[in-house]
Amino acid sequence: MASWTSSHPRELHRVVLVGTATHISNALQKLEGYAWPDVKLLGYITNDPAIAETALQKLGELNQVEDVILHHKVNDVLLALASDSSTETHQLIGRIMSKPCNVWVVPDYFKLLIASARADDLNGVPMLSLTKPVMTPVERAIKRSFDFVAASILIPLILPIIAIIAIAIKLDSPGPIMFKQQRVGENGKLFEIYKFRSMSATASEKQERGEDMPKEGYLKRPDDPRVTRVGKYIRRTSLDELPNLLNVWLGQMSLVGPRPELPYFVDRYQAWQHRRMIVPQGMTGWWQINGRSDRPMHLHTEDDIYYVQNYSLWLDLRILLRTVAVVVLGKGAF
Repeated sequence: MASWTSSHPRELHRVVLVGTATHISNALQKLEGYAWPDVKLLGYITNDPAIAETALQKLGELNQVEDVILHHKVNDVLLALASDSSTETHQLIGRIMSKPCNVWVVPDYFKLLIASARADDLNGVPMLSLTKPVMTPVERAIKRSFDFVAASILIPLILPIIAIIAIAIKLDSPGPIMFKQQRVGENGKLFEIYKFRSMSATASEKQERGEDMPKEGYLKRPDDPRVTRVGKYIRRTSLDELPNLLNVWLGQMSLVGPRPELPYFVDRYQAWQHRRMIVPQGMTGWWQINGRSDRPMHLHTEDDIYYVQNYSLWLDLRILLRTVAVVVLGKGAF
């Protein structure tokens, strides 16, 4: 059985305890005497008063758990809760699991009825894990290596196509050839995505600054007057996204994964939707091959959750092959 330390051999892990004061105190007693290399126990989160018998800091109350996890860049949450199945407990677990961190349970204090829970150990301490890594370290290394090699080969090969598109955009309408925009990547990290400009320069500048967010929630729509003549063609064929290969080469994106979303929409996500960002965001993915622009991704994040929960290298290959057919047919693109 793979241990917690063997999965993360050199990474410093930032850990917090979440629960009631009594159960946290009991958990701390249980953890005493165990070696904790590469682990930093930051403190605890509880609605109870501060625990007098520990030097650990109270970081906040349970209604602040998400903010504490993000602020302190927590890697692992240890749940030390009463053995109940109340709605409040389930909601708390759901909120924690929506964040980019591992979730563990001290089994002496919490009886799980969750089928996906698995026995594991946290640096030698027996616990139950509510989350398992979507990708093993080996799968992650293979995915990144494939992305880097593929982008390194494809970018030089498509340079003639890039040159033709660049000339066409320049002749068709005034403005820059490239369009860049801030997107939300893996684990909520912001980066600038690169695309060919497909709208008028004024519309593109507004979008780049995030000033053109449609009230109805759709970013793309058919017969959009802002789209240029060349823009209509490169959108329909997805050629406007070829510069994404630079993002892939830089490691900001993957060839396959949930499409990186705009901060405007991520800020409006429900807690469960954030789980789509615990894997590298991609040029193509399960959502794209099942509808593309006629099913806006911010309204169909369940497709991305399906990808996250069923991730495999084989699924990536299937998506890449189906993407070719979708692009050739131009289904759902505008």
